[in-house]
Amino acid sequence: MAQELPFYIGLAGPTAAGKTAAALAIAQEHDCEIISVDSALVYRGMDIGTAKPSATELAAVPHHLINIRDPLQAYSAAEFVADAQALIIDISARGKLPLLVGGTMLYFKALADGMDPMPAANAQVRAQIEGEAQEKGWPALHAELAQVDPTTAARLAPADSQRIQRALEVFRISGLPLSHFHARQNKAAGADAKPQAALISLEPQDRAWLHTRIAQRFDQMLAEGLVNEVKTLRARGDLHPDLPSMRCVGYRQVWEALDGTSPLVELRDKGIFATRQLAKRQITWLRSMAQRQVVACDQSDAQEQVLRAVRSLVSGRP
Repeated sequence: MAQELPFYIGLAGPTAAGKTAAALAIAQEHDCEIISVDSALVYRGMDIGTAKPSATELAAVPHHLINIRDPLQAYSAAEFVADAQALIIDISARGKLPLLVGGTMLYFKALADGMDPMPAANAQVRAQIEGEAQEKGWPALHAELAQVDPTTAARLAPADSQRIQRALEVFRISGLPLSHFHARQNKAAGADAKPQAALISLEPQDRAWLHTRIAQRFDQMLAEGLVNEVKTLRARGDLHPDLPSMRCVGYRQVWEALDGTSPLVELRDKGIFATRQLAKRQITWLRSMAQRQVVACDQSDAQEQVLRAVRSLVSGRP
C-alpha cells in the first residue's frame, strides 16, 4: 500500500513536452526542490541523449535523483519509490515544496499506488527467456506475453526487451500476470483515498506538434555530439547493449549503428521513430491516471496554465 506522504506536486508528460522549462518556471514562483522522475537521468555520463538539464539549470534550483548511478548499474521502480519517499519527507520538513518532474510513468504510478511484493529476479529464468529471445526474437515473446498477460502486453512495445523479459519472468515464477500485482496495488491504494499529491500532465492536443519537437530535439542531440557520447561509453569496455542504461531511447539506436547492425545513415530516422513510440507509450500511461490535471502543452499559454494550476494546488494544499 502507498505510504502517506507530505503534500507534493507531480509534473509529468511525454518526452519533449516542455517539462524542464515548466519546472524551472514553477521554481521561480515557489520555494521548491525538484525530484527527477526519469529512469535515464539517473545515469552519469549520459547527458546529451537524455536531454539532461544543463549545469545552469541544475544550479538554479536543487535537483535530486540525477547522476546517481553508473550506467553499469540498474535502478528499479522500488528503489525510486524508496528514494523519492525519503526526499519528499525531507524537503517538506525543511519547509519547501517537493516538485516531482519527469516522464517515467511507472515511477509516478509506483509512488502513488505503492509497491506490492513481486517475485525477485531469477537468473535461471531470465537466462531461459534470453535464450528464447535469441532464437525467436522479442516480438515473438511479446506475442506470448499477450496470451498470458494481455493487459501488460498492450502497453509494451514488441521490442521492449527489458520489460517483456520481466513480465514473462514474473508469470513463470508466480503463475500470475504482472498486471495482477498492479491491480492489487490499485485496490490497496483505495479508490476513496484522499490524494496528498497533485499531478499536472503536459499533453499535446496535436500529436504533430510533439512529433516536430521530437525531431528538432533529436537533431539537436546529434549536433551536440550524441554519437561521440555513445562512443565514449562504449570505449569503457564494460558496457553492453542489454543494460537498462544502453536500452534508453537514442542510445540503443546509436549503439546499433556503431555496431553496424543498423546503417548509420538511418540513425536519425530510427532515433526519431523510437522517440515517437516512447512518447506514445507515455501518453497512454498518462491517460490511465484519472486524477491528473491536463494542460495542453502545445498551447501558447501552456506555461502560464501550469503556473496557475500550481498556485491553486498550493493554496488549497492539506
